[in-house]
Amino acid sequence: MQSGKNYIGNQLSAKGPKTYKTFNPQLNIENAPIYTEATSDEINKAVLLALEAFKTFRAISGKQKARFLNAIADEILALDDELIKIYCSETGLPEGRAKGERGRTIGQLRSFAELIAEGSWVEATIDTAQPERQPIPKSDIRKMLIPLGPVVVFGASNFPLAYSTAGGDTAAALAAGCPVIVKSHPMHAGTGELVASAIIKAAEKTSMPNGVFSNINSSGIEVGAQLVKHPGVKAVGFTGSIKGGRALYDMAAQREEPIPVFAEMGSINPVIILPEALQNKNESLAKTYANSITLGTGQFCTNPGLLLGIKGDALSNFIKNLSNEIVKIEPSCMLHPNIIGAYESKKQNAISQPNLSVVIDYENDIQPNYARQTLTTVEGEIFLSNPTLHQEVFGPFSMIVQCKDVDELEQIISNLEGQLTGTLIADEDEAEHYPQIISALQNRVGRIIYNGVPTGVEVCPSMVHGGPYPSSTDSRFTAVGIHSIKRWVRPFSYQDWPNALLPSELKNENPLELSRLVNNVQTEAKL
Repeated sequence: MQSGKNYIGNQLSAKGPKTYKTFNPQLNIENAPIYTEATSDEINKAVLLALEAFKTFRAISGKQKARFLNAIADEILALDDELIKIYCSETGLPEGRAKGERGRTIGQLRSFAELIAEGSWVEATIDTAQPERQPIPKSDIRKMLIPLGPVVVFGASNFPLAYSTAGGDTAAALAAGCPVIVKSHPMHAGTGELVASAIIKAAEKTSMPNGVFSNINSSGIEVGAQLVKHPGVKAVGFTGSIKGGRALYDMAAQREEPIPVFAEMGSINPVIILPEALQNKNESLAKTYANSITLGTGQFCTNPGLLLGIKGDALSNFIKNLSNEIVKIEPSCMLHPNIIGAYESKKQNAISQPNLSVVIDYENDIQPNYARQTLTTVEGEIFLSNPTLHQEVFGPFSMIVQCKDVDELEQIISNLEGQLTGTLIADEDEAEHYPQIISALQNRVGRIIYNGVPTGVEVCPSMVHGGPYPSSTDSRFTAVGIHSIKRWVRPFSYQDWPNALLPSELKNENPLELSRLVNNVQTEAKL
C-alpha cells in the first residue's frame, strides 16, 4: 500500500499542498496513488538529519556498513511481486526487465558491501618519519580517502531501480560513508517509495543513524533545485538529459561553496563499421543493429544513435538491409507520454534538417505511447556542418553517416562531442590498418567496444560508464562498478599524528589487515 509521503529520515511526512500521480503508459491511464511533493521545511529537515547522521555514519566500520548494504538488498528482495507490479505499472516495461533490473540493483549493493567489508578501497598510504634526514627532517604522513558528506541522488527516468532510489549512486555513496537524500523521479514515485521503505527498514535493523537516508517526492524541478542549493549538501549524482544535468552543474558551481555534480548525460554512441566488415558481415550486422537500436524502445543511454561508414556499395547494401530488419520489429511502449513526446519532437527536429534522408519510419498503426523506430542517413560533409544532427534523440532512432573517405571519417569522429561509448566493427586483422580511427575514437569516449553493440553495461570493476563532456561532467570517474565510490570521497592526510588517535586504516598495527602502500611498498604488514 502506497502512502504517497516523503521519507524524512525514518519518518513519513506529507505537509505540502502539491500532489501528483504516476502514469501507466501501457494502459494509457494515471495510476491511483497520490504523492505529495516535499515542502521547503521537509527538505531542510532531511538535510539537517543527514548532516547529523554524517557525524556518526562516517566513522562506522566498513563491516557494519556492509551489513547495512546487504540488509537493503534483502529488504528489496522481500518486497517481491509488489515491487515488480508497481514498477511495471509506472514504466510500461515488461516483468522480465523489472526482475532483471532488480537483480542488477541487488548485485550492485552486494558488490559494494564486499568492497567495504574488505576495506583496502580507502587507499591507505603511509610515509613514515625520517627525523635524521638532512637537510630537513621528514614528517610522518599518512593518507586515506574520506567521505564528502550528505549526497543528493536524482532518480533516473529509464532505470527505476538500478539508477534510482537504491541504485548505483546511492549504493556507492552509502558505501563511502555519505548519507543519501534521493530526489525521487516523479514518473516512478511508487517504485521509489517501496525501495525507500526497504532502505529505512535495513537502516533500523542494522542500527544506522536516523537521517542516513531520506526519499523526497517532487513533481517538477523546484525540489531538486532547493536540494542542490542547500549548504548542507556536499555532492550530487544525476542520470538524465544534458539540459537537466548542466542546469544542476551550473547551480552547484554558483553556490557560495561550490560542490561536485557527477552527471551522466547524453550520448549517441558512435559505431564505426570498417569497409571489409561492411562487405563480409553486412546482413548479420544489419540484424544485430536493428535489435540494438530498438532494444528497450531505444531508452538506453548507450543506444547506438550514430552509425558511420565509408560511402560505397557495401554501405548502401547495409542501409537497405538494416531498413528491412528494423521495420520487422514490432514497436514497443515508452516510459511515459512526456518521454515519447520528447522523442517525437527531437526526431522531427532532426528529420527536418536540410539534406537528411529518412530511410525508414515505421508506418503501421501503433498503440498510444508506442514509438515508431526511425532510420535516417546523411552525407559526411552535411553531418560535419550541422551540429543539430549531433544531438541525441532518446528513443529507437539512428542516423547513418556516409563518409567520402577515411580522412572524413576521422574528422567526424574528432569533432563529435564526448560520448559514453564508441564501437569499432572490423573484419579479421582489419582494425590494425586504421590506428588513426581508433585513436580519434578513444579520445571522444569512455568505453570502446570491438565487434559488439554498445547496449548493455556490465557491472564490474573494469567498466567505465562515463566519458568526456557532455556524456558526463567529469570523465575521470565511472558511474558504474565499485570504483564509482571514488566520486563521493576526498583524499585526506594526517601529519605527525599520534598512533592512538589515527583511524584504524592508518594505525601502525594495521588492525583491519588492509593492503596499504607503506614507504612505496604495497603490504599488509604491521609497522
